[in-house]
Amino acid sequence: MSQIKIAIAGAAGKMGAANIKAVSQVPGLVIYSAFDRAGSPAVGKDAGEVAGIGPLGVAIVDDMATALDGADAIIDFTVPAASVALAQLAAERGIVHIIGTTGCTEADNAAIAASAKAGAKIVKTGNFSLGVNLLVGLVRKAAAELPGWDVEIVEMHHNRKVDAPSGTALMLGQAAAEGRGIDLSEHSVRSRDGHTGPREAGTIGFAALRGGNVVGDHTVILAGNAERIELTHKADNRALFADGAARAALWAATQPPGLYTMADVLGFTS
Repeated sequence: MSQIKIAIAGAAGKMGAANIKAVSQVPGLVIYSAFDRAGSPAVGKDAGEVAGIGPLGVAIVDDMATALDGADAIIDFTVPAASVALAQLAAERGIVHIIGTTGCTEADNAAIAASAKAGAKIVKTGNFSLGVNLLVGLVRKAAAELPGWDVEIVEMHHNRKVDAPSGTALMLGQAAAEGRGIDLSEHSVRSRDGHTGPREAGTIGFAALRGGNVVGDHTVILAGNAERIELTHKADNRALFADGAARAALWAATQPPGLYTMADVLGFTS
């Protein structure tokens, strides 16, 4: 079987570097190209050297379309606008698009879904780790079995993260909502300030903390009248997300066009 040629989006960022490292270590995958925003100081440099693993003979460019010519897959942890554009390019080429970008709007998600219908093989998720995807299933089950308990989700990330709640927190909230058979958008509480009154029964609360260099901590609290359950996941290294993305690329290469999640890649059922 020939190697799957991977294009790395956002190659100069922390996740870009992690993705370069992960792909370079997985049999069956090869770094084919790497690109970043126009004006990035990394443009023109070797992707491997930027990632700290030594030269790969792949220079970082600033033209995404050029970077995708001849590629089999894109690994993309960038920003919503870039991910939407890349999904369209993936559809035009009929290639794999692995999306770890968070902060997408409903319109962004609709555009990405349209690209999947138009020919792209897209795996999009708020978190590529095995542990978090296991946690999603536990939260869905717990919320279903404890219908009268309050659900609160607390997440903490580094001080450079630009979206809140995190994509993972929203995944967990969606799992709780599915367990309860409710619409998350109609039952979520994103902030509390001032005299808010009693907590409204049946809502799912979110709290977002930012500070330091925290990779990602998430806790789902289910609070009853006399007891409390806390389900927690803590990420210590971005490598676990990159490893999951590489795994997803291998899996998606054998699938028909469509929109998938990491649960599909891992073979988890609802």
